[in-house]
Amino acid sequence: MFIGGPAFAQSWREIKSDHFLLYFISSSVIINSIDSSSEVEAEDFGKEVLRKAEVYYQRIAEDLGYQRSSEFWTWDKRAKIYIYPDHAAFVKASNHPEWAGGMADYNTKTIMSFFGSQEFTDAVLPHEIAHLIFRDFVGFKGEIPLWLDEGVAEWTEVKKRQEIKKMAKEILLKDGLLTMDDMMKLPIASMKGGDNVYIRPTRTRSGEKGVLFLTGNNLVTLYYVQAVSLVGFLIEKFGRNDFTGFCRALRDGKNLEEGLIAVYGTHIRNLNDFDDQWKKYIEEES
Repeated sequence: MFIGGPAFAQSWREIKSDHFLLYFISSSVIINSIDSSSEVEAEDFGKEVLRKAEVYYQRIAEDLGYQRSSEFWTWDKRAKIYIYPDHAAFVKASNHPEWAGGMADYNTKTIMSFFGSQEFTDAVLPHEIAHLIFRDFVGFKGEIPLWLDEGVAEWTEVKKRQEIKKMAKEILLKDGLLTMDDMMKLPIASMKGGDNVYIRPTRTRSGEKGVLFLTGNNLVTLYYVQAVSLVGFLIEKFGRNDFTGFCRALRDGKNLEEGLIAVYGTHIRNLNDFDDQWKKYIEEES
């Protein structure tokens, strides 16, 4: 089915760039009135989204160490961005929760958001482009843990990196980190927020077992902080080329531990060692 649905099928306007096709609808289409200023504003917003998308595309591919051919994401392989006229139209079309500011569909290489979204161009857009680039590289056949997928996407939001590093260190010093087993298996997408309390195991810096009592919101925040920090550790400690090799190993069928050993074997021998090396790294960060 056409992604815009029957109500939008004849209303999309297209703008092209080297690696993206952007589609937008002016507000006037939805309210059934002629408002040329809305049309101009929607087009200007679309052009700004395209300009930033190209910047993010180049930076993210470089950040992750991916060497791209000249044909990657060009011509009929370009990614598509759909900008809906308002938040309600986006939520209805994407079937996402009310708090969502955008989404990416891996299978169709499509990004969706809505006109005027304050956070979209600066945060959601690079995040979703990173999801698409990462999945385009590693594919869907391997055992890719969710934390790695989300960590890569969050890592591309450069402005957040120092804040994440600071948060990870503070949590470590308070012995409040999730175990690596939790990071690998926790069904974070199904966790309920609000005042729900979750009891999770932890391991202190001295190696002792402990227990965490976390609200749903705190658990999700903690999970994402650790995901970004783990990805940052691999990229900053060992370099982009090794990270690319690690992703290639996952693409070729190795599980996470096998991929780590294949590429970082002189430093990391298993998942527990990975956990220990990461904690040592963030503790030493200034």
